[in-house]
Amino acid sequence: MFKFLTLEEEAFGLDINDFSLKIVKLKKKRNGFALVSYNEERIPPNIIEDGVINDEAALAKIIKSACDKVKGKKITTKYVIASMPEEKSFLQVIQMPKMNKEELKLSVPLEAENYIPLPIDDVYLDFHVIPPIKDYFNHSEVLIVALPKKIVDSYISCFKKAGLTPIVLEVESEAIARALAKKETNSPLILIDFGENNTDFVVFSGSSIRFTSSISISSASLTKAISESLKISFEEAEKLKIENGLVGETVSKIIVPILEDLVAQIKKYINFYHDHSSYEYLLPEGKIEKILLCGGGADLKGLADFMGKRLEIPTELGNPLINFSSKNQKSIIKKNLISFTTAIGLALRQINYKP
Repeated sequence: MFKFLTLEEEAFGLDINDFSLKIVKLKKKRNGFALVSYNEERIPPNIIEDGVINDEAALAKIIKSACDKVKGKKITTKYVIASMPEEKSFLQVIQMPKMNKEELKLSVPLEAENYIPLPIDDVYLDFHVIPPIKDYFNHSEVLIVALPKKIVDSYISCFKKAGLTPIVLEVESEAIARALAKKETNSPLILIDFGENNTDFVVFSGSSIRFTSSISISSASLTKAISESLKISFEEAEKLKIENGLVGETVSKIIVPILEDLVAQIKKYINFYHDHSSYEYLLPEGKIEKILLCGGGADLKGLADFMGKRLEIPTELGNPLINFSSKNQKSIIKKNLISFTTAIGLALRQINYKP
């Protein structure tokens, strides 16, 4: 959402978290676009912790190597659309009197101070007006996003060390929503990114994110529990988790209590959304239509069924190619496509969405 150049430059998506980075490059086609380049690279421990870069030089080296070794077509552009850590961001939908763009530029930062738990001078702030479904209100809905300057500046410095020029920086939830949700969804959706270092919870409705939160329970939490319980290595536990998931009795007994905790926290956020949302006009009682799962841990055997039954909401794996044309839904990524959701959403920012 934080723009530095025009989106006319050819660019690729770069998703970074504490444990890995993913690259996706799309190419315009006559009937849409296609995924032409991708890569994934592991990030050793302690280089990034909780979204904070501890070693810019080391991360820059990994980014450069990952760009040089992409699968598919070689990346020749230096321009990148990159993710920012969800756990360090502040995202809120606020209501403002109807104003023109210039008036909003002056008024939104003043109003945003009431929602952001940091001094306004210490953050980069961006916003956009959410297009109304029904334009009979005397106010506008504005999505504001803020990130600490020291976090953003650190990532920009790292990209420059890698020889890249960022043209847009986005929090993960924005990219996930762009990949998984159709351009305008009247019925609220829950998007759950079950990642390696945390779980991102997103409510999307009416062409915009409405609510987000980050939960510390992650795919790695399950692997760690299996490793400690069975006294095996982390690598062995990860393999056992992938092979058995919630279908295997031994693994299931270990990880179900952790997933029950995750479900309890998700229920809390769903209730909070229902109690505080002013968007019930989108659907009677603001009923959640479905839950879409993504992230590196989302394809755990039995997870979608488990979540759907516990939350009593239809739950399924998201399709990060849903906004591709039917002729271009084939992907060169043959394994773990769902783990590339954020990177695909970032790459989509340039192809078919206005800033």
